[in-house]
Amino acid sequence: MNTETRYYQLADLQFKIEFKDTTKNNSNLLPSMEPFAIDAPTQDLLFEMTVDDTLRVIDKSRRDRIRDFDTGNGGTIVDTIDGDKGYQLVVSDLSKNQCSMLQTNKNFSVCHVALNGNYDMRKFGLTNVIMMAYAYSSCYYDTVMVHASVVRHKGYGYAFCAPSGTGKSTQVSNWLRYVPDCDLMNDDNPVIRVIDGKPYIYGTPWSGKTPCYRAIKAPLGALTRIDQAPKNEVEKLGPIEAFTSTVPSCTNMRWDHEIFDHICKTVTKLVETTGIYILHCLPDRESAIVCCDHIAVVK
Repeated sequence: MNTETRYYQLADLQFKIEFKDTTKNNSNLLPSMEPFAIDAPTQDLLFEMTVDDTLRVIDKSRRDRIRDFDTGNGGTIVDTIDGDKGYQLVVSDLSKNQCSMLQTNKNFSVCHVALNGNYDMRKFGLTNVIMMAYAYSSCYYDTVMVHASVVRHKGYGYAFCAPSGTGKSTQVSNWLRYVPDCDLMNDDNPVIRVIDGKPYIYGTPWSGKTPCYRAIKAPLGALTRIDQAPKNEVEKLGPIEAFTSTVPSCTNMRWDHEIFDHICKTVTKLVETTGIYILHCLPDRESAIVCCDHIAVVK
């Protein structure tokens, strides 16, 4: 049996993916991760993932259903294994085809995956389980994945959070068009990590419909939630409002108290170190100018 082992680095954390049979499963399923590939690890690994289609579903007697989630681009069934010793997650696409199954220990440091279907299904399934494994295993290292679009301006990263269709990508597009010295870091799932008390934001292999897969890092300038409104105004949030505004934007597992507690602790550090705002705005040029004037670290 042919095997392939690949190493990746994201937010200065490294992980391994091993493909047990390269006939259908190999790194060609992960084109967006190529910018994050490294030759060999230089630190302890965040997690190790083995992709092996011989993996079998865990017996129902050992599983308890948490929930069947609608993720917006498919579905994910989450079961606990043997009480609270680990998880089994089954990922489906919009057509309800089961694309991947992930079995993992409690902290997502040891992962086993089976894929199913054609190339597109396998690619979708593998990309999603890697994203989940990364989000949940990295939370132990002051790291959160946020549902946001992020622009870099004069060396600082500015993340815009909002439900899909509310206008975060529009706001970033206006920054790119009307604010000098800007570039796009990520358009859907950037990662924020607090290192030595300072928050940094990173590009990731997961960027929604926009192909922006950049292995880049910037100090976090601000977090801003978009609120559609009849005029453009910026509101800086106090600590409690900032916390409650930020947590829902983070990829989390509220039913897993340990993981959720680590995510909340990281968000608390963000509240203590970062400006967190609401931008009440129209989808126009002025909104980007007004926002930049209020939140930019470097004028």
